[in-house]
Amino acid sequence: MRELRFIGITGGVGAGKSEILKYIAKHYMCEIYLADEVAKEVQRSGTECFCRLLRLMGEKVIGEDGELARGKVAELIFADSGMREQVNAIVHPAVKDYLLERLESAKRNPKVELFFVEAALLIETGYGELVDEMWYIYASDTIRSRRLREARGYDEEKSRRIMASQLSEDEFRKASSFVIDNSGLLTDTYQQIDKKLEAFTWQE
Repeated sequence: MRELRFIGITGGVGAGKSEILKYIAKHYMCEIYLADEVAKEVQRSGTECFCRLLRLMGEKVIGEDGELARGKVAELIFADSGMREQVNAIVHPAVKDYLLERLESAKRNPKVELFFVEAALLIETGYGELVDEMWYIYASDTIRSRRLREARGYDEEKSRRIMASQLSEDEFRKASSFVIDNSGLLTDTYQQIDKKLEAFTWQE
């Protein structure tokens, strides 16, 4: 049986990571996890992560449904500069533990050849030491700004502010073993992926 490959997918906002993962999910024997979605999962009511966050921030951050109210958490983080670091120190390890558990399960599944984790912050949160490969999804700032305007309604100033808060292109490239240029047509991007994954099972 082929040894499973653990691949991190990262890149700046608007680079097109989601579209690339949709393609991979359709055509390869893989499991894909989005770190943002996992973070929501590990913070659900009753989890250890939820209880620790509650002790940190207090019951004022609980919504009517008994779950953490994202808006209230955001307000608290915005008002207290040290709170974000404390929250991240609870959430990021919980996300990592969740993913490593899923990885071990995937290794025992003969129908899984590739295990992908996607997040803009994979490099900053230490996944470079865990993954077999780190892929950087690249697109120019101009193209990313246009995509953010069309898909999310962001104006140029908001897009520029978000991009400035993330790693630079040089930093992404330095920390990654493979770069996908997603500035052009998706068909060109797909060709890059297929060439990279030609040793793995293709599914129509």
